[in-house]
Amino acid sequence: MLDQTVEYFEPHATNVNSKLNWLRAGVLGANDGIVSVAGLLMGVAAAGAGSKELMTAGMAAVVSGAVSMALGEYVSVSAQRDTEQQLVAKERWELSRFPAQEHAELVGILEEKGMSYQTAEAAATEMEEHDALAAHLDMELGMDAEDFTDPWVAAGSSAISFVVGALIPFLCAMFAPAGVKVWVILVGTLLALSITGGLSAKVSESSKSRSITRLLVGGALALVITYVIGWLFGVSVA
Repeated sequence: MLDQTVEYFEPHATNVNSKLNWLRAGVLGANDGIVSVAGLLMGVAAAGAGSKELMTAGMAAVVSGAVSMALGEYVSVSAQRDTEQQLVAKERWELSRFPAQEHAELVGILEEKGMSYQTAEAAATEMEEHDALAAHLDMELGMDAEDFTDPWVAAGSSAISFVVGALIPFLCAMFAPAGVKVWVILVGTLLALSITGGLSAKVSESSKSRSITRLLVGGALALVITYVIGWLFGVSVA
């Protein structure tokens, strides 16, 4: 019976917990704020800029970066939300037009999870009698018809976290003594990246040491590059 299932149906997607979307955007926003603003400040400081110029450049970087992060995250998550809504509409249409094939597909999914045909048949029937659309969205796509990703939450989280992350190198540049500003920015940035690296590992349930090392190496490389560019520019102007 099951080999008669129509092959046009969408592939089963990996279950994604959209409730963690805001946290993911927040961690990424903080990392971007730390590295981008610290890199800019390192370059400006290496070029010989004073405290006033550093403050102006830093504030401009914080504001423009937060706006850019929020806009980018909003557009990205809005596209994801549109896709989710289209998938729900498609599944609803398939249930109305091809109920038998959809039922067979659900039975097949339950069999793949280890149920016998008889048990899968009974379970699929009971699930569809309760809420057919919810059952198929959950089992086939790992989705909830009422639990779409929220672009506003993601955008707000991304913008706020960018500002929070960016304030670390910005404050380091503002309050550090003139002779050690670059070193204070460097140390503050690497410490901040260690924290966000640990949070990233927790969110993704991956290796904490690998996540932190990856961020530290990438962040340090970015700071060194921007410092060298700023130093070369300062020498050429002088």
